[in-house]
Amino acid sequence: MIIFAIGQLGWSTLSGIINAWLVTFYLPTQKDIDAGATQFITPGLVILGFLTILGLITSVSRIFDAITDPLIASLSDRSTNKNGRRIPFMKWAAIPLSVVTVLLFCAPVNMISGINVAWISVFIVLFYLFMTMYCTPYNALISEFGKTQDDRMFISTAISLTFFAGTLLAYTPFVFSGMLREAVGFSWSYRVCFIVLAVIACVCMLLPTFLLKEKEFVDAKPSNSNMVKSLASTFKNKEFRVFVGSDIMYWIGLTLFQTGLPFFVKVSMELDESYTMIFMGGMTVLSAVFYPFVSGLVRKFGKKKLTIVGFVGLAVAYFITSMIRFIPLPGIVYGFLICVVAAFPMALLGIIPQSIVADVAEADGIVTGENREGMFFAARTFAMKWGQSIAMLVFTSLAIIGTTQNTTSNDITASPKGLTIVAFVAVAFCLLGAVILGLYNEKKVMKTITEKKPEEKKEEK
Repeated sequence: MIIFAIGQLGWSTLSGIINAWLVTFYLPTQKDIDAGATQFITPGLVILGFLTILGLITSVSRIFDAITDPLIASLSDRSTNKNGRRIPFMKWAAIPLSVVTVLLFCAPVNMISGINVAWISVFIVLFYLFMTMYCTPYNALISEFGKTQDDRMFISTAISLTFFAGTLLAYTPFVFSGMLREAVGFSWSYRVCFIVLAVIACVCMLLPTFLLKEKEFVDAKPSNSNMVKSLASTFKNKEFRVFVGSDIMYWIGLTLFQTGLPFFVKVSMELDESYTMIFMGGMTVLSAVFYPFVSGLVRKFGKKKLTIVGFVGLAVAYFITSMIRFIPLPGIVYGFLICVVAAFPMALLGIIPQSIVADVAEADGIVTGENREGMFFAARTFAMKWGQSIAMLVFTSLAIIGTTQNTTSNDITASPKGLTIVAFVAVAFCLLGAVILGLYNEKKVMKTITEKKPEEKKEEK
């Protein structure tokens, strides 16, 4: 299970690079341009007055994502590969995913050009394709490797830890790019960091594919349903629909924070951008301190209640962020408060939701007789990507409210008023996620699992 969790360290690092750096790299502020940054694409809100070209590209790429998620899930669920239904997909996706992540930041023309727009469009689509090829089968293994509730909580805890560790790694260019800038230039100071991170990520993603033999742990029969039928059957599950609705709210709120953190640090707190790494690192370490206690809390209170607590706690952290503009305190004090308040909710929301999906998938398999774990986790992965996409659009549209700057420039995200609105919106999404999850019938799902036929339990052992 520990080896398995290392795979998530890899893909979360690459995902973190895209979330943290795609906008920063391709929409440099005037300060970055003065420091040597290159403008590769036309800046500003030039699409319908509220979208950047980059925003349009990422939005369109999500449409492609909507097709590939269930497609890869269906292919994985139906696979008859002798090495297993999941790991072969992961093995073939790891290297291309790592390479494409780096190439995405290597636009060929060193000035504003339509060729660069085409380059970014192609490689962002390839990124999401290979990400889906790795993540969807990977997530399906959570319920297949985790035979008991304790095992699932252990796996969920481990991959949550590696997810935040990977996200933290993705922020390291904030520290190291400055050290390289004089030697290799502005753009390559980031690209060198991305190359190093991509190599580390690739090794991490490949380790489970070579060290774990899927057939030794899993003996599931391939699904006979085609993609459309399998997807329809998955969303017929009421409890799953409720969970996905809540999960989208979570990913919107989380991504608003991750995307906005560098701007909250530089603009709202008026601190050096290197504090972004410090705050994210502090939050990750403090969150990890709570990890050993989550399993015990789940046994006592259940997954649903604790997840709702996580939503509310995260909303409180975002509310504190929204107060930066109104209550005059040193920026570093706000950074410390946010890290402390957000740590425990991040631990809960990082661990428990994956285990809930595994529960729903197992209960559905018991009722229907079909093993469609891949499709369930594909839907969860899509919720993650959909939430991230909405958050990117929301952030780029709201963060400029109140600016006096020219909206055709890139330097338009430095509005304290806009960032305050972003924080309030994040609060609303988190609270909405809590309300939606309140409709989830945890007792029904767990009753289905615990009342499994005795002979099936013996076979499982």
